Amino acid sequence: MDFFNSILPFLLCLVLLTACVSKSPQGMGNEQGKKVVSQLRVMSYNIHHANPPARKGMIDLEAIAGVIRSEEPDLVALQEVDVHIPRSGSVHQAKALAAMLGMHFYFAKAIDFGGGEYGVAILSRYPLSDTRKVELPKEDSPKAEGRVLAVATVQLPGGQRIRFGSTHLDIQSSANRQQQVQTINAVAASNKLPFILAGDLNDYPDSPAIAALDETFQRTCLVACEATFPQDKPDRIIDYIAFTRSANFKVLAHRVVPERYASDHRPVVAVLGLSASSGTLTR
Repeated sequence: MDFFNSILPFLLCLVLLTACVSKSPQGMGNEQGKKVVSQLRVMSYNIHHANPPARKGMIDLEAIAGVIRSEEPDLVALQEVDVHIPRSGSVHQAKALAAMLGMHFYFAKAIDFGGGEYGVAILSRYPLSDTRKVELPKEDSPKAEGRVLAVATVQLPGGQRIRFGSTHLDIQSSANRQQQVQTINAVAASNKLPFILAGDLNDYPDSPAIAALDETFQRTCLVACEATFPQDKPDRIIDYIAFTRSANFKVLAHRVVPERYASDHRPVVAVLGLSASSGTLTR
C-alpha cells in the first residue's frame, strides 16, 4: 500500500501527459488548417481545345491534364476551351480537366461555336465564389471574335481571398486589345482584393496594349523572358501572368514550360510570394 501511494502521483502525471499528447495532433491540425498561404503557383495555358498541333483533328485532353499535373499549380488560367463541341467529342473540357486534376473550375463562354461553346476557364485548388464573366470591347473591329474575362474569388486557407482572372485578347486589332486591357484594368481597380490576371494577350511586351496593362498590373517577367508561341520553335511572347501593383506580391519564380506536344502554346508558370501586408486577409 505504501508503494502504491508512493507511485500514485507519478501515475496521475503519466495519465495527464498521455491525454495531452493524444489531443495535440488534432489541435495542431486545426491550427495548420488555419495557416495562411505564403505562396501561390499560377499557370497560364492556351490549350488549343486539346488538339496537339502535330496531330490534326485529334483530341488529347489527358495530355493537357498531364502538363498541368506535372507543374502542380494552385491556379490555372485556360484559353481556347471547348464545351460540348462535336470536334472535341462534345466534352465539357473545363469540367473534365477539373475532375482529372481534383480542382474547382469556372468556364466563361466567349462565343457560340460548332454546336457548342468556346471560351476561357479557371481551375483552382481552392474553392471559387463570386464568379463573373466580363464581355470585352471590340469597337475598333466590331466583326472580330468576341472576347471575355473570366473572374472568380479564390478562398485560400486561413481566411485569405484573392481575385483571379483568365482572358484571351483579340488577335486582329491592336486598338481592340488596348480597349480590352483598359476594361480589365477597370475591373481590377474596382476590386479591393488583390487581383491576379493570366492569359493569352496576343501582343508583345513593347506593344501599346501591354503598356496599358503595366499601368495597373506588374508582369511576372520583365527582362529576358522566354517566348511562349509557337510551341515547337517559340519566337513570340504573348502569354502572361500579372498581378495588381497594390497587391505587393513578390515574384519568386517565372518560367515557360518546354512542352511541345499538347498545344500550340507553351504554358507559363509563376510562383508568387504573399504576405499579410499584401492585403490578402479577409475584409
